[in-house]
Amino acid sequence: MRRVALVTLVVDDYDEAVRFYTEALGFRLVEDAARPDGSRWVVVAPGPPGDGGTALLLARAKGDTQRARIGDQTGGRVGFFLHTDDFSRDHARMRSAGVTFLEEPRHEPYGTVAVFQDLYGNRWDLLQPAAD
Repeated sequence: MRRVALVTLVVDDYDEAVRFYTEALGFRLVEDAARPDGSRWVVVAPGPPGDGGTALLLARAKGDTQRARIGDQTGGRVGFFLHTDDFSRDHARMRSAGVTFLEEPRHEPYGTVAVFQDLYGNRWDLLQPAAD
C-alpha cells in the first residue's frame, strides 16, 4: 500500500504553529524532536493515532525565499482539506477558538464546506463529505 504520509507546511515559529494546530484546529502533536542543527522535527495530525491519515510536518522557514512562502504556499488557492464527520461541531469549535472563516458554510453536491485560513493565511476547506 502507498500513501502520502507527510506534507510540509512552512511556518514562522514552531511553538505558535503547534499551539494553533493543536488548540484551534484540534490536531494532536505526534512528534516534537530537537535536531542537531537547531531545528525541530514537528509533526501534527488531525486523526487519532494509527488512523493512517496524512500528517503535517511543521518546518520553520530558513532564509528569505522560504519566509516569503509562509502563508501562501499554494498561490492563494485552497491547498489543504480537513475532512470532518460533524461539520457543525467542528465549525463551532474552531470559530470559538478564533479560527477565521472566509465564508459562511455552504452545501455543495460533494458536502458541506467552508473556507478558513490558518494562522499564516494558508487557505483550507473544512469539509464534511456528502453521504455516499
